[in-house]
Amino acid sequence: MSTFDETYDFVVVGSGGGSMCSALVMRENGKSVLIVEKTALVGGTTARSGGVMWIPDNRFMKRDGVPDSQDQANTYLDAVVGDHNDTPGASRARRQTYVAEATRMVDFLVDQGIRLNRVSYWPDYRDEAPGGSEKGRTVVAELFDVNELGDKKAMLRPNFIPMMSTLDEMLKLRFIKKSWESRRIAVRFALRTVVAKLTGKHFVTAGAALQGRMFQAALKAGVEFRTNAAVKELVEEDGRVTGVVAMVDGQPRRFGANLGVLVNAGGFAHNQKMRDLYIPNTSTKWTNTAEGDTGEMILEMMRHGAAIAQMDEMVGNQMSIPPGMEDAAVKPVVQGVTAAPHAILVDQSGLRYMNESGSYMTYCQGMLARHKTVPAVPSWAIMDSQYMKNYGFISPLPSAKKPQEWYDKGFLRKADTLEELAALLNMDPATLRGTVDRFNGFVAKDCDEDFHRGERAYDRWLGDKFHPKNASLGSIAEGPFYAAQVVPGDVGTYGGVVTDEKARVLRDDGSVIDGLYATGISTASVFGRAYAGAGASVGPSFVWGYVAASNAVGVA
Repeated sequence: MSTFDETYDFVVVGSGGGSMCSALVMRENGKSVLIVEKTALVGGTTARSGGVMWIPDNRFMKRDGVPDSQDQANTYLDAVVGDHNDTPGASRARRQTYVAEATRMVDFLVDQGIRLNRVSYWPDYRDEAPGGSEKGRTVVAELFDVNELGDKKAMLRPNFIPMMSTLDEMLKLRFIKKSWESRRIAVRFALRTVVAKLTGKHFVTAGAALQGRMFQAALKAGVEFRTNAAVKELVEEDGRVTGVVAMVDGQPRRFGANLGVLVNAGGFAHNQKMRDLYIPNTSTKWTNTAEGDTGEMILEMMRHGAAIAQMDEMVGNQMSIPPGMEDAAVKPVVQGVTAAPHAILVDQSGLRYMNESGSYMTYCQGMLARHKTVPAVPSWAIMDSQYMKNYGFISPLPSAKKPQEWYDKGFLRKADTLEELAALLNMDPATLRGTVDRFNGFVAKDCDEDFHRGERAYDRWLGDKFHPKNASLGSIAEGPFYAAQVVPGDVGTYGGVVTDEKARVLRDDGSVIDGLYATGISTASVFGRAYAGAGASVGPSFVWGYVAASNAVGVA
């Protein structure tokens, strides 16, 4: 038997998503827990993200009278995910378990004092499918005063949104030129910021609020954390995983786990070698994941016999990266750039090839699929002056004035006519003109006959609800015209080890690797190759962390 330097009931590798959720389950049952984090900061990519969880039939929907049920949610997942031989992570048993356990997980967190709520309107990404919810199944954390963490405040990974504003508010701020509600929100946000400064508070939002609240609860519950502690090895004895070996202060340290090890160490977004193998034509320079997302724990689980699946998928998030931000930790995402009126996306030949209002994952899947036959990485967003006057490009507020450097370095192209713009893009002018004319014809008929843009609630939500006729469709007709490169970025990979409905890691033959659990994007997603709605990555991380700990306690 191995000799461990320290022994706990449960050891969790990584501090994102479901890590602290699993730890709270353990502590509620009187078990000791250690969370081992590779980087210096706690919270993982979840803390950096929007911090949204996709939770069907949740208590906040019931409170607000939004109809849903487990049967309705399962109908929806059957329609958008389905049963496929190449997506074992998304088996029917796992999907149904997810739906059943998700509501229990949220109720458990609320009972632990985690203040959660829902975004008032955020449609499922395939809301038109059977069982879809137009108002959405999102769950988010309320704003969190990070100063409540005391001297642990500096350990929390910061979010990409510096404003003291909820997601619900920020989603409405983009209409500040058109909506009195948006203007009132801006005033409320400004007053909140002033009051916070006067009272010594510092509110964080989105993923930082979620993980800040989870971190606070975990610390109060007695969960132990080790940062700057990269796990190098899973310890296996007599066919059971019994601990890990991590590098602490430059020395290997062995941590035993009586009830099991949970791996929640992210995917491989920062590992170009793995990307080239599994997701070609993508780049580590186009990801917004935390720096520790390098895939070695997936490889280590594979070394112990774990099956892998869905490795060719990622949570795509389209990006336009302006000069000076190529090496930034967080790059600008532009998921609404071609979903608003007066804009389309074309490949490098000048042809339109998708519904530009699809979910960010579907959008990037479309780019990569198109690139197999026609150069489409990068693609080009084509916009006119109406777009620039009414919507924000990169900056959150609309403005046609952009840094001259953007033009000087070719990031943003501008021309008085579409033909001149096509020449700047090395396209056949007749092709681009034909594409735009065809689209403008659809706008005039209020019907996108090619890709049905604007027919779903999600399309219209992502567009401009104040735009006449259709929130998603507007002509590209007023010069000058603009073009910007769009690449298939991501907020994480979407494949990994295969787990069962108890979050146990499986071998290729379907047998269980005893003592080894996994969650988050270290695993093959329960949603297969689909993205059900906002929070379809963070939600499963929490749910399967909850399930793993519950199962480990039950087995014990």
